[in-house]
Amino acid sequence: MGIRASGWRLWLLTAALLLGGCRWAAEAESLHEASPQEVSPPEAGVIVHLFEWTWPDIAQECEQVLGPRGYHAVQISPPQEHVIVPELGFPWWQRYQPVSYQLISRSGDRAQLADMVQRCQAVGVDIYADAVINHMAAMDTEPGSAGTTFRRYDYPGLYSSEDFNRCQQPISDYQDADNVTQCELVGLPDLNTALPQVQTQLADYLVDLASLGIAGFRIDAAKHIRSDELAAILQLVRDRVEPAPFIYQEVIDPGTEAIKKHDYYESGAVVDFEYGRLVGEAFLNVGDRSPADLHTVLSSADLVPSQQAVVFIDNHDKQRGHGGGGDYVTYQDGDLHTLSMVFMLAYPYGQPRIMSSYAFETSEQGPPATATGRTRTVYPPDRLGCGGEWVCEHRQPAMTAMVDFRAATQAQPMVTDWWSHGGNQIAFGRGDRGFVVINRASTTLTHTFQTQLPAGDYCELMSAEISATGDCDRVIRVDETGQFRTTVAAMSAIALHHAARAEE
Repeated sequence: MGIRASGWRLWLLTAALLLGGCRWAAEAESLHEASPQEVSPPEAGVIVHLFEWTWPDIAQECEQVLGPRGYHAVQISPPQEHVIVPELGFPWWQRYQPVSYQLISRSGDRAQLADMVQRCQAVGVDIYADAVINHMAAMDTEPGSAGTTFRRYDYPGLYSSEDFNRCQQPISDYQDADNVTQCELVGLPDLNTALPQVQTQLADYLVDLASLGIAGFRIDAAKHIRSDELAAILQLVRDRVEPAPFIYQEVIDPGTEAIKKHDYYESGAVVDFEYGRLVGEAFLNVGDRSPADLHTVLSSADLVPSQQAVVFIDNHDKQRGHGGGGDYVTYQDGDLHTLSMVFMLAYPYGQPRIMSSYAFETSEQGPPATATGRTRTVYPPDRLGCGGEWVCEHRQPAMTAMVDFRAATQAQPMVTDWWSHGGNQIAFGRGDRGFVVINRASTTLTHTFQTQLPAGDYCELMSAEISATGDCDRVIRVDETGQFRTTVAAMSAIALHHAARAEE
């Protein structure tokens, strides 16, 4: 979760201070009723988390990359006024310490936010805001990003000491639901969300964001807000916003604590952290785990029902070892990370979210920035681009290819023709819609695969180069029995889908 990532240092400070394709054929598909292990409805496409990007950068990314490549939505960093911590080099977690609900952050101001939302919507990309509504800022050594001067438990014109829970001590017992929801996560002042005036303030903030066109909210630290109180806040928002925003809640539930993810299902979708852990352990070969186990493991795991799940391979917390621990694959794992994301996008469970990172060496390091804390941009004025300080995993050819695959196979909610070599080589189909092969092994894989694909020539999505005429550089032929034989290089994958059949 966002706030936990500040970790022990924040608590000490607080204490001290007080791909391409062939000629695509678009086809309308009927909806399927979702159930666990089935995919979300077709309109629920792939989310990309453009972590710490500026609003002008996101607008250009929507127009130049995300819209044309079929991404559904962008999760943006918290847009409200936040603390500024120059003595720690402007760490990323300062965004998760709200000072006020003015829309002035290090990503930009209100006008830039509104412009970005409109430009993204114009190319078919929704914006989801990371909403920090559990707590306020703990550090009061500097004015906030909009210039507001404040003190702990006193935020002018917004909250005073009466608006916070009485515990005012760090959470100490995750087996006690009241301790988790009424005390302070790493020392952050915990709002009393049972109070009508607090609920109204929080609802007003979310409604204001919705008035700019923001279509959904990730509820940060939802686990630390009583589920009925969060439901009341969100109902106030739904009563005033049409259409109702998409809600997905951060509830880290390893199955051993007092707070349970199912308590939050009535309020919307829930981010399932266990999914990323299970996939990560398989691709990292933790213990005796391997990708060959995943279909059985995921089918039997206590996961959020698919139609309510948002899933990820890694997020901004897990990259840094926060948010409850576990083994997760990150961009620093190279091809393993790519293959894990290929699996997530191919496997019919939940709504996938791709993490788009910046490179970091320490867990608190903020985004690329000047000495004064201004975020350096992918596009003008800095033109840093992707592949260096900004990693931009979502631009990888394999990722854009698999976004196509996800859309093309969405109407088939089941896995078919599962195959494995007993360990790190797997393949599976999505009925007559698509087929994917993942070779996590260090040796090449040559095999004849059985599929349900109609006979024909298919553009191989991830390794194909598209010529100026739109023809594929690599074609795989499926015979009349639904079989094809191919070789897949070590640490790579291939994918075919029905909309990428070569024209005859």
